[in-house]
Amino acid sequence: MQSNNGLNTDPHPRPQLERAGWISLNGEWDFALDVHGKACCIEDIHWDKKIRVPFAPETKASGVGYTDYFQGCWYRRQFRAPTLQAGERLRLHFGAVDYTATVWVNGKKAVSHEGGYTPFTADITDLLNDDDVQTVIVHAEDDPLDLSKPRGKQDWQLSPHSIWYYRTSGIWQTVWLEKVPASFICTVRWTPSVQNWELGLEAIIVGSRTERLQLTVKLTVGNSVLAEDTYLVISGEIHRRIALSDPGIDDYRNELLWSPTSPTLIHAELSLCDEQGNLIDSVRSYTALRSLAVQGDRFVLNGRPYQLRLILDQGYWCDTGLTPPNDAALRRDVELAKAMGFNGVRKHQKIECPGYLYWADTLGLLVWEEMPSAYRFTRPSIERLTREWMEVLKRDASHPCIIAWMPFNESWGVPDLPDSPAQRHYVQSLYHLTKTLDPTRPVIGNDGWESVATDIVGIHDYDDRPERIAQRYGADDRLPRLFKRERPGGKMLMLGGSYDSDQPLMLTEFGGIAFAADSARTWGYTRVSTADDLAEAYRLLLESVHSCSILAGFCYTQFADTYQEANGLLFADRTPKFPLEKMRNATRGTGARHEPIDAQWRERLMNAQRTQYLIPSEDYRTYTDR
Repeated sequence: MQSNNGLNTDPHPRPQLERAGWISLNGEWDFALDVHGKACCIEDIHWDKKIRVPFAPETKASGVGYTDYFQGCWYRRQFRAPTLQAGERLRLHFGAVDYTATVWVNGKKAVSHEGGYTPFTADITDLLNDDDVQTVIVHAEDDPLDLSKPRGKQDWQLSPHSIWYYRTSGIWQTVWLEKVPASFICTVRWTPSVQNWELGLEAIIVGSRTERLQLTVKLTVGNSVLAEDTYLVISGEIHRRIALSDPGIDDYRNELLWSPTSPTLIHAELSLCDEQGNLIDSVRSYTALRSLAVQGDRFVLNGRPYQLRLILDQGYWCDTGLTPPNDAALRRDVELAKAMGFNGVRKHQKIECPGYLYWADTLGLLVWEEMPSAYRFTRPSIERLTREWMEVLKRDASHPCIIAWMPFNESWGVPDLPDSPAQRHYVQSLYHLTKTLDPTRPVIGNDGWESVATDIVGIHDYDDRPERIAQRYGADDRLPRLFKRERPGGKMLMLGGSYDSDQPLMLTEFGGIAFAADSARTWGYTRVSTADDLAEAYRLLLESVHSCSILAGFCYTQFADTYQEANGLLFADRTPKFPLEKMRNATRGTGARHEPIDAQWRERLMNAQRTQYLIPSEDYRTYTDR
């Protein structure tokens, strides 16, 4: 993610559609809490606080740190609009505002949006005044007790309990301005096809003129040009399959294929021109060639069976909550997951900001994307979750790192699946809707148990006895008993049919071993008293999982401590609880220590400031060994 042309030095908030000339509105805003939700108009607001955007008011980093209940909050900021040439437009972007947002510019309504995890945009050109200074006001409504909206791990009790955490209200991702021409490239979606050695491109052109325009697409890897083609824009759209020259020999093919050990990205330059060849708009994007499949009982990456070694990642930070403290923190999390021996993460109950997905794409980390849950089954909850899930798929479908979609977790929001045909139909419908909107990725309809529609059967099993894990999942002849009699999470694993043995089976939550200095105030599924005990318990547990031949992969709980939940392999500040070398060896298992290391990646890490990554000095060499 490169910065723009001097207006802003932050990484671009939309890394797969970068356009020069954007301005960040992050920073200090006027702020007001509306505890009881009584302020019905702007004139009623008493601007008595300041807040640091994009950090939620519940966080320390925001400067507010208010964690009691409140119904809504208000934001105000003045900004100078960039000079617009004839026909140019100014767009105001919000990465995410939780939960319902209404935006005014210079006292006129610009846009409303519902959904706490997805972006929205307003064209504010016609709302600008003739003065140098413009004023934007945002009202965020977020009922802390509403269980029918997608809220993920945001607690409905006043203080965090069990596995739920402080709430996130209001603006929690980047706010930014973007200057665009009268006709511009609005959206770009990439779909790779390794089988045909081609890339699918869908581009949407909007504005005052969409006919007789031409879009030139240039694809490069390093200094090599893979393709450069020009297409006529018809009805504001481009739908093309860009054929690449097949290198034929596997060695050359593998160099171009994206994987965690070789995350080759294909960079794209898109130029929109009129019929005379005059440049109207240009953006930068990227994609990758990689294939995903489920074949028999294995997950397959680029045509070969691939064991998934995932870690559950909640995506919270100490002082900033759901919002990363900076871009370096996102990169650090990706690199740490790889240093710990994992090839992927399951982003749990959070739609992560695009910056994380960019670093996962760039450095090579697989991502399972999971929809934050609602906790009631009602018509409003169905409509809300479905609508927002479709927005999630639209935003993230082009990221090569994402290898699976997960609309439900542990029957949250559908608590009566065994007895409710309507709830089963709901899960099945979202499974099929997801497959319709993106047929290229596996979909896990309801992870953990009570599966009614899925490409991979995910099981949550927090048994702390490694020998029982090895016995339960150790051989094919255990499968009938597992699915008919044993209930690892206390619930049936499959509903409405028996398990198809020709289907991948994964342990998608296990472990949860807690270790913390303040054991009285922390929680975990099991507990150890020393770091050495944690290292040994982790080694024995992973050894048992690696011995289970019927498993196509696993997902350990969890990446880092999160508030009261102290079962991370890292402390909340990302300091390892025991040496990374021991983590990596246990995670990978026997015979998996000598994966190739990208030389440039190693060199950059070796030259990095150690303190930037919060890695203890004695572990730094191990960390760079990936």
